[in-house]
Amino acid sequence: MAKTSAKHVTLQQTGSSIGRPSEQRQTLVGLRLNKIGRQSTLEDTPAVRGMIAKVAHLVRVMEG
Repeated sequence: MAKTSAKHVTLQQTGSSIGRPSEQRQTLVGLRLNKIGRQSTLEDTPAVRGMIAKVAHLVRVMEG
């Protein structure tokens, strides 16, 4: 069985979740972010891309 390397995406939180709707705060937690400057590396899947789209104004995407 051959292994396939999954693509990953690295995120960095650039904005605060204070004063944001609870859906956006929960999305940040789901992305393993909850403090400004924190970074998280996740698999690049459609579900993760959808979560990034919800909080695009609060995160910076670094491919790789």
